[in-house]
Amino acid sequence: MENTVHVLYMTKGKYSYSKILPDDDDEYTYDAFISYSDDDRSFVFKDCIEKLEKEENFRLCIHQRDFMPGQDITVNITNCIHKSRTTVCLITRKFLESYYCMFEFNMARMESIYSRHGRNILFLVFYEQLETKEIPLVMLELVQKVLHRIP
Repeated sequence: MENTVHVLYMTKGKYSYSKILPDDDDEYTYDAFISYSDDDRSFVFKDCIEKLEKEENFRLCIHQRDFMPGQDITVNITNCIHKSRTTVCLITRKFLESYYCMFEFNMARMESIYSRHGRNILFLVFYEQLETKEIPLVMLELVQKVLHRIP
């Protein structure tokens, strides 16, 4: 848990919330769609919701709470990403192994390319230490592209 808090504060220091969330306030239902492995559910519910929704007043889309019952999961995913200003992926080994987590990552990537005119809407939070060889090439390329833009 201590590492998690460190990662979030480190991230918060490097990127202000305004850089994470573009300034088109009323266009989206949610400020962020949170993509995470079910194994990380307790962190999302205990820490992310507590900090971001209750203290910072963000509107988060959490699949276990906000998906429409009876609707196909892939439709729920694409609709929620489209209704969210940004997508935050909580990257862990379990995330990378999950078909639906990777589907969410890829749909958010496609949303940024095709619906948001190339504006990056993906925010990756590496929740655990991963070796480069464990990270998919498409994700590494995205990280590399973002790192080149940081002054």
